[in-house]
Amino acid sequence: MTTVVSLSAEAIADRVRDARTRGARLRIAGAGTRLDAGRPVGSSEELSLAAHTGITEYTPGDLTLTARAGTTLREIRDAVSPHGQWLALDPFGSDEGTLGATIATASAGPLATRFGTPRDLALGLEFVSGRGATVRGGGRVVKNVAGFDLTRLLTGSWGTLGVITEATVRLHARPEADVTLAVSPSDDRIDVGGVRAALKRWPFVPLACEVVNDSLGRELGLGGEAVVFRLGGNSESVAEQRRAIAELAGGPAREVDPSVWRSLRAADDDATLVLRVSRAPAEVSAAWADATALTAPFASARVSASPARGIVRCATQAVGASIEQYASTLAGLRSRIVAERAPVHLWNAPPLARAADPLQSRIRDAFDPQRILNPGILGERAVS
Repeated sequence: MTTVVSLSAEAIADRVRDARTRGARLRIAGAGTRLDAGRPVGSSEELSLAAHTGITEYTPGDLTLTARAGTTLREIRDAVSPHGQWLALDPFGSDEGTLGATIATASAGPLATRFGTPRDLALGLEFVSGRGATVRGGGRVVKNVAGFDLTRLLTGSWGTLGVITEATVRLHARPEADVTLAVSPSDDRIDVGGVRAALKRWPFVPLACEVVNDSLGRELGLGGEAVVFRLGGNSESVAEQRRAIAELAGGPAREVDPSVWRSLRAADDDATLVLRVSRAPAEVSAAWADATALTAPFASARVSASPARGIVRCATQAVGASIEQYASTLAGLRSRIVAERAPVHLWNAPPLARAADPLQSRIRDAFDPQRILNPGILGERAVS
């Protein structure tokens, strides 16, 4: 059963209290564009916030915006663009995803290189806990830090502590110039560590910087393995950034269509297995090597790295026996592995299977003692 809530936070709270009384388990959903992400949810009903939409407050001069959780990133983009502003969140998928789901899953994309993740951009939240209480944390202005830790706690909790009903986010002014460049390797392989070293050395931070493997690069129309930069600022600043990248490339970098970023975000839509391989940012070369070893048997695997963050994403259409091969390789890697999407049985195999976290359990005891919200999505069994 799916319940679409379109009224108020109080209506959502009533729905949660009703589920708690009946012992029903709720699958929390936004637009439902990526419900195959995360561990399987042991729910009996779905609570959809797809109709709980609308921008409730927008003050361009303060660079802040408050919107209901079901509001899509596209709606926010269209509302703030006429004012020369943007919400610098570009999670993998598309702008049809909702604000609430983006924050609940802490989903970030290439723009995190410059602007950070949802934890950096969410200023305040309203949510309904698993007890049915409506709670507010944080504030509506950048200077207000009251309750900031509570906002961060809910961000990335995957709906297990509360149903996010409204969020206040920080906006940024759109740059005067916004240019996308691609650099192809001069030899056989890109030095991912060298790219990170350049990022550390340069007096500027690109809006985004991603390294893509040969398969993904061809799919994006880049001809093969490449480093893709997104540069922003005034025209003089961008000109200086282009010169720095030309030095790295040993010649002028080629300008490419900015739609490459939209295509990159959507490139894993048909993948059956999506993993993040990560280490400390300074060890991104080792993370890239692990990702390369992991995907070596799969010619069409799409691999991309964020050198500034030390994160490498791998997306494949592995099935059947190839899944078992993946599991065997995963067990021997030293990098941290986080799955965004995986077949059901792989969640129960190392390293995706993890022991219960006592601290996580105690926090959930405080917010959702009956485990009615997204039970199982973080690996914890529902409590009867």
